[in-house]
Amino acid sequence: MKRLHQALLIGTFLPLCWLAMMAVHEFGHVSCAITSGGTVNRVVLHPLTISRTDVSPNPSPLFVTWGGPCVGVVLLLGLLLAAKLGRFKWTFLLQFFAGFYLIANGAYIGVGSFGKIGDAGDMLRHGSPTWTLWLFGIVTFPFGLYLWNGLGSHFGLGTAAGKVDRRTAYASCGLLLLTLILEMTFSSR
Repeated sequence: MKRLHQALLIGTFLPLCWLAMMAVHEFGHVSCAITSGGTVNRVVLHPLTISRTDVSPNPSPLFVTWGGPCVGVVLLLGLLLAAKLGRFKWTFLLQFFAGFYLIANGAYIGVGSFGKIGDAGDMLRHGSPTWTLWLFGIVTFPFGLYLWNGLGSHFGLGTAAGKVDRRTAYASCGLLLLTLILEMTFSSR
């Protein structure tokens, strides 16, 4: 039974991290758009597509574009610090998610600079020097890996030999199902 709970935890938490990463990233774009006086026309968060935020008018496109990855980094590291200080029981989940966010966004911006795709392409078109995108990736990607270091036992890996907290596995499954239902109900592709 312990391997079943382990599979449930890992098999639901990874896709939950992907969907939550896109939501936090878009929150960064939205918050910077509103802060700069832009108008958010549409936010796409759907499990079958890549997320995006449409802003028009957008008086500060570079600020809004950088807001996607940067607001999320600051927000998640702040939440992680608060969770660690408060000794929150499931801090390891937030730590894993923060690492996931940093790795995904670091790769997206850093590697995206070579193909000028997505936000990286927008950053370059609006005047960001290429080296700033590389620096973002060089800092966030390895720091994300650092955050993951030592978390394996919480997911039943290594000496834990498949043992995980079953309530954590069920909570992860429930959150994934809730996220999928909400995204499919309230978002268009």
